[in-house]
Amino acid sequence: MIDLHRYRREWLLSPRADLLSGLVVALALIPEAIAFSIIAGVDPKVGLYASFSIAVITAIFGGRPAMISAATAATAVLMGTLVREHGLDYLLAATVLAGVIQIAAGALNLGQIMRFVSKSVMTGFVNALAILIFLAQLPELDPARVPFLTYPLTALALAIIYLFPRVNRTIPSPLVAILVLSALTMGLGLSEVRTVADMGAMPDQLPSLLMPNVPFTFETLQIILPYSVAVAVVGLLESLMTQQIVDEMTDTTSDRRQECFGQGIANFATGFIGGMAGCAMIGQSVINVRSGGRGRLSTFFAGVMLLIFCVALGEWVGRIPMPALVAIMIMVSVGTFSWASIGALRSQPRSSSVVMLATVAFVVLTHNLAIGVLVGVLLSGIFFAGKIARLTEITSRHDPAHGLRTYFVKGQIFFASVEDFNRAFDFRERLERVVIDLTHAHIWDISSVAALDRAVAKFRANGTEVKLVGLNAASETIIEKLSDRAPAGH
Repeated sequence: MIDLHRYRREWLLSPRADLLSGLVVALALIPEAIAFSIIAGVDPKVGLYASFSIAVITAIFGGRPAMISAATAATAVLMGTLVREHGLDYLLAATVLAGVIQIAAGALNLGQIMRFVSKSVMTGFVNALAILIFLAQLPELDPARVPFLTYPLTALALAIIYLFPRVNRTIPSPLVAILVLSALTMGLGLSEVRTVADMGAMPDQLPSLLMPNVPFTFETLQIILPYSVAVAVVGLLESLMTQQIVDEMTDTTSDRRQECFGQGIANFATGFIGGMAGCAMIGQSVINVRSGGRGRLSTFFAGVMLLIFCVALGEWVGRIPMPALVAIMIMVSVGTFSWASIGALRSQPRSSSVVMLATVAFVVLTHNLAIGVLVGVLLSGIFFAGKIARLTEITSRHDPAHGLRTYFVKGQIFFASVEDFNRAFDFRERLERVVIDLTHAHIWDISSVAALDRAVAKFRANGTEVKLVGLNAASETIIEKLSDRAPAGH
């Protein structure tokens, strides 16, 4: 259930700061949305309409106030093939279905999987995104395609962004940078400097409701389902990780399950107004938070102003110089990167460093967040399993008078520790009885049950009586379910 008192407070946290930060984000979203539309192979208005719709809807239904969601590269790259092979209408249908899948994920409370993402993976995710954000600005700094004036203008914008807060913290410095550079380029007639208009045409009308023009057949479902699943998974992964980052930046908590619902509702609705799928954007979210945005109003206002800028003020917005927006994104890149993680490489455990670096490498090389995070989580699991396995200890005590040897097992017995478990027993020793004391151990999986079965069977084959003692209730239950034989004495 939604806490209505908290929900109302999230809209009214800091209206003035939210409006100003939302204004900055709206301007920063325009070139990004156009660029992502190009990546997906669709008209710029598809990304712009999507950014408006997703921002407004997640502001209302999402679980993380002040987080910015819109059209993103992470989802755009997944849909390029679908557009090329089947056209825009199939992209819209896939967007609707992706929304349904995300709503189902919310109903199943799949947001809780974030508990299994380690700090090292999160750091790698953040650092990789910072690198990708910076690399995405390089085309706008390529001397082969931009005039020399781009460089001093970018430097001026960066100076304003970092120095203006020393003079005034009320007005977001990125907004000041945009206004100053726009005034300079228009006032001095610097027409050779690239502007937002050079990225693509602004839409000249409001979005309207439409039904994707695709046949409602099983064949259509077969075409769009793989894309929808990929978009839904990648979108939720990036959204939930960005949500956690914003939680840490603002020292607050938010609802992951509600965020899954919010993202799903946003994508579902966006497909019906001609927009592409999207998710949370770490860069714009950082801009919003650093500009003072804390409530839902900042996200809502960013979406509304984006549409107003594009439709009503498209001509003026088109004149904003790209160096101003490039400087803002460089600021985001520098601010997002965890510089402390570089120094921590020497002091933290080597396994943590490997996980972080592997996550960064795979995200940057593949430009696919899901692959990078999956590699990081997999490595974290392997290293954790190895560490726990090393904590397993098996000792024994021999009682020659009674022909008895007691084995004392301590630790976690599971797939990674069964090899050491098997090696601990001497099956060649002639004994009348063997006791395996599991008081300080826990049996976890079918591998450990099979290893225990094997040990019991080998002792029995040598004519040795075997008894298990000290099993806790959980271990006893799994043995009863999975064991091939009932150990003697148990």
